[in-house]
Amino acid sequence: MKGFNLSALAVKERAITLFLLVSFAFAGIYAFSKLGRAEDPSFTIKIMTVTSVWPGATVEEMQNLVAEPLEKRLQELRWYDHVETLMRPGYTNMTLFFKDTMPPKEVAEQFYEARKKLGDEAKSLPSGVVGPFINDEYSDVTFTLYSLKSSDLPQRKLAREAEVLRQQLLHVDGVKKVHIYGEQAEKIFVEFSYAKLANLGINPKAIFSAIQNQNSMTASGSINTKGAEVFIRLDSSYDDLEKIRNTAIVANGHTFKLSDIAQVKRGYEDPASYQIHNEGEPTLILGVVMKEGFNGLTLGENLQNEENKIISQLPTGISFTKITDQGVVIKDSIDEFLMKFVVALCVVMLVSLISMGWRVGIVVAAAVPLTLAIVFIIMIMTDRVLDRVTLGSLIIGLGLLVDDAIIAIEMMVVKLEEGLDKIQAASYAWTHAAAPMLSGTLVTIIGFIPIGFAHSTAGEYAGNIFWIVGFALLVSWVVAVVFTPYLGVKLLPNIKPIEGGHEAIYNTPNYKRLRKAVTWGVNHKKSVIFTVIGLFLVSGIGMGMLKQQFFPTSDRSEVLADIQMPKGSSIEATKAVVTEVETWLLKQPEAKNVTSYIGAGATRFFFSYNPELPDPSFAKIIIKTANSQDRDNLKWRFREEVVKGLGSSAHVRVSQLVFGPFPLYPVDFRVMGENTDKLREIANEIKAVMTDNPNTREINQDWGELTPEVHFALDQSRLRLIGLTPQDVSEQLQFLLKGIPLTQVREDIRTVDIVARSNGTDRLSPDKLTNLTLTTNEGKAIPLSQLGEIKVTDEDSFLRRRDRTPTISVRCDIAEGLQPPQVSNEIYQAIKPIIAKLPQGYRIEVGGNIEDSEKANKALLPIFPIMIILTLFVIVVQVRSLSMMTMVFLTAPLGLIGAVPILLLFNQPFGFNAILGLIGLSGILMRNTLILIVQIKDNEKRGHHSYDAIIEATVQRARPVILTALAAALAFIPLTHSVFWGSMAYTLIGGTIGGTALILLFLPALYAAWFKIKPVETRILS
Repeated sequence: MKGFNLSALAVKERAITLFLLVSFAFAGIYAFSKLGRAEDPSFTIKIMTVTSVWPGATVEEMQNLVAEPLEKRLQELRWYDHVETLMRPGYTNMTLFFKDTMPPKEVAEQFYEARKKLGDEAKSLPSGVVGPFINDEYSDVTFTLYSLKSSDLPQRKLAREAEVLRQQLLHVDGVKKVHIYGEQAEKIFVEFSYAKLANLGINPKAIFSAIQNQNSMTASGSINTKGAEVFIRLDSSYDDLEKIRNTAIVANGHTFKLSDIAQVKRGYEDPASYQIHNEGEPTLILGVVMKEGFNGLTLGENLQNEENKIISQLPTGISFTKITDQGVVIKDSIDEFLMKFVVALCVVMLVSLISMGWRVGIVVAAAVPLTLAIVFIIMIMTDRVLDRVTLGSLIIGLGLLVDDAIIAIEMMVVKLEEGLDKIQAASYAWTHAAAPMLSGTLVTIIGFIPIGFAHSTAGEYAGNIFWIVGFALLVSWVVAVVFTPYLGVKLLPNIKPIEGGHEAIYNTPNYKRLRKAVTWGVNHKKSVIFTVIGLFLVSGIGMGMLKQQFFPTSDRSEVLADIQMPKGSSIEATKAVVTEVETWLLKQPEAKNVTSYIGAGATRFFFSYNPELPDPSFAKIIIKTANSQDRDNLKWRFREEVVKGLGSSAHVRVSQLVFGPFPLYPVDFRVMGENTDKLREIANEIKAVMTDNPNTREINQDWGELTPEVHFALDQSRLRLIGLTPQDVSEQLQFLLKGIPLTQVREDIRTVDIVARSNGTDRLSPDKLTNLTLTTNEGKAIPLSQLGEIKVTDEDSFLRRRDRTPTISVRCDIAEGLQPPQVSNEIYQAIKPIIAKLPQGYRIEVGGNIEDSEKANKALLPIFPIMIILTLFVIVVQVRSLSMMTMVFLTAPLGLIGAVPILLLFNQPFGFNAILGLIGLSGILMRNTLILIVQIKDNEKRGHHSYDAIIEATVQRARPVILTALAAALAFIPLTHSVFWGSMAYTLIGGTIGGTALILLFLPALYAAWFKIKPVETRILS
């Protein structure tokens, strides 16, 4: 860059430069202390759930009359992707998935549109349908979970205590919401002996009507006075059990108290719909949700202080314990970052100290914390937080941001050795290196554009890589051309000019050996080029040997257990298996905390975990261990016990969390078609193929087997003769078997249903079904067997659809050490004969990890053309030659030569993060190529033959290239121990080392061949 010289200005105006340096340093420290902390980056959960209830309806009726019309309306949404529908008798749950490419800002609008369409359609649903109920807060992540238990208090009183604690926790700074989970719906049961009612000639309807009328909420009027309006209140509503027992019942000319013919008692929803255990005991869970952008470490401290207050104030017999705490996880992540930052900083300083002297090393190393300080300021100004992705991006930046500082200070040292004073040497870097450094920086940043602008969940999750690395590299360029020259002038020693000047500097034994190697490469350019092409092709072949991966498994210490009973099983049967498994788990030394969620999934305690939908036959157990080693030990032993028979009446799956988007199973094949029997047949064939594959485990389907249902064919003529209707029969059977809600008691902030039902001996005995007795309107007893014929048939009690098409998912886990794409591809090849003979209208789709990976990769593809155009534009602006631009761009994919071998050597998978590493690596290679070409052109402008210019430019750039490569490769080493960043770190290390060899040996040969430069007698440029 000619004319204006920013480096010279920074050195000239030293007071201003020093002021800015100190200001940025202190502001950066302040910003770092105030930045929000989180475990993982937030990404928009583009999902909502819709639930509808229709008591008494069959699965088919729920499908055709409830789910079908609602699904049709949802398909009208602009960003609709698909809907998955689960149906059970009287119940349906639809999970609406929006397109992965939907912009986050559109989510609220689409949720509103969905609510509006479903609300409009609700008016057209059959009479008796309750709902649809819409949950668009499905994405709330609990920061901390607390268990509230008591062996003395009944749960209804414990729930009131939980409400008090909720209110207390809501006042903690940083808390957005507090949810209470696991509360059993309280009921007041009025239990009758049906035989006694029949003997007394009492129609249950008379009793029901009396209870409802007694407790009705009806306005009683008011009196207008000259002062306040006086309202009339009737003291008739129920507020305790005694009032209910004293309700007057008039039947057949007689008056009874309700307690004369029924037992009134308190209880809970029976059967329960959802229960939670902690350490084997029933518990309530308080889930705390953090405010967006709040500092997780601060919230963790605030909650700890509040927890201490709560524990000190709780009555004896109530325990309040912490189950999960993201604050601890965030602290561990921050500590890991600081440790790796210090290691990387020491590596950079050590490289600089050994190669260039301690004062030069300090100047270079000072650029790192100064750059990060400015980046922290930018992060807090742009509402970014420190999380797994931003911290990893900063560590990646550590390996890249020293490049400009090394180039600038190395050039300054060379000019001092040539005899220039410090001011002139500091200014030289601007005129000769600032432009190519900026172009190279932009090229590197542009390489990360696809992930920064990818419209996908994975892109949203990892998108800050582009922004943080971009901030860091741009700031590092500014630091290199402003603050590094200033620090060089202040800190560098008085370097004596080397006798012989430029020629002597590059004529040491090491430079002579390098010059000889470069000369050989240029003279044998065809051999070098073909060798590199051969290595590139071999690397391409090696890519096929790499394990494919989307996102890696998480390093969190939880072990997850799914308990799946046969579909249609009762929650009591599920609870029995859970208790068996809990008993074993509580004896294991690694299990620090065991929490079971019976009847549905756990709360969303980890951002990418999707809670399972309500299902009485399902339970989730979360086992907290101390560390990943304990997690793995417990996981293996748990699986062995399951094989031996632990929880044998259920399908027990033991797993762990994964990063990024969370597929339910890594391998998943969907069978879709209309006929359910044919679907089962095809699904069983696929299941058999999976079973034959040695790399699969935990094979299952998401449909249950057919279950028995009792059909009662009523004799309509006889019904009419005795004065009953089918509705009367249904209501009486519901009363006899399950109970009928009559009214509600209003107690403080809760309402409690009063449920009328028969007593336990009649209600719970299945062999008495045919002996049940109904009553006519006159109170006469009629045996049920006289009203029709009872038949038992096998029917579906559980169906699933996807996009209004019946769908069975056949899925499985994979053997440890393998990756989902490998196993999925093996199974896909094996089921090709099944696919080939599918009837018309049936299809098999691949889901699981492969589907999520393809979505993420497809989201990157539209951005690549933009990335390529911007890259080419920056290059052509710098080199002003289309031919040179093409040559620079062709070096981009050569990072494979170094990356693939190291991934194979260290058995690392090739996944989303490795792809990001390759993209970044292409930018680094083009950056170094660009800087070398500019140096060649600079040498040619000084009047030297192109042959000499190539060789000497390579020699001149060798030291900064080797130093930056060494600093980057060593700085990435701490990341290789990261579960999340490991494959990217290995990619960058191998690519950087390989790229250095390419720059020093291949690029000179390529340049000479590209521009047909002939060898001449080599001489050192002066």
